[in-house]
Amino acid sequence: MQRMSAVLGSVLGSALFFLVAPCVLAGLIPWSMTRWEFRPAFFGLEGARSVGVLLILVGLPGLVDSFARFALQGLGTPAPVAPTRNLVVTGLYRHVRNPIYLAVVAIILGQAILFGDWRLVLFGVVLWLAFHLFVVAYEEPTLRDTFGSEYAAYRANVRRWVPRLVPWRAP
Repeated sequence: MQRMSAVLGSVLGSALFFLVAPCVLAGLIPWSMTRWEFRPAFFGLEGARSVGVLLILVGLPGLVDSFARFALQGLGTPAPVAPTRNLVVTGLYRHVRNPIYLAVVAIILGQAILFGDWRLVLFGVVLWLAFHLFVVAYEEPTLRDTFGSEYAAYRANVRRWVPRLVPWRAP
């Protein structure tokens, strides 16, 4: 019963944080900047818009899956105010340490390419830089202090931003 309560709280907390963070960053802000109106394709390459669609279609399920893993396996949320109880090292986390941040940036850059809007490219780059600084200054030290050698082994085998082709398996 206690585990069920923890899972329910994690699911609700993650759903709320999903609405507050990724939906605002990758939905509301890009919409407010572009009204999702098409501009001329980058460099006149109409076919490049399909790359934008692909980035969005790859980013969305990765984002949802990563949030679900935080709630169901980590028994917490991606929000720093309600962190996980368990280190999440399954799913996309076997390939890269920060799939949520990568998914959000992929969705934003996908929208930039799809709509042909350089402002979204700039927004995506600035947001990635903010994510990077947050990860280095807060997230990684906190995970090291919380999960110790478990996180050290994970960190030694899975890169921060560049995905592994072969998924890592925890010992």
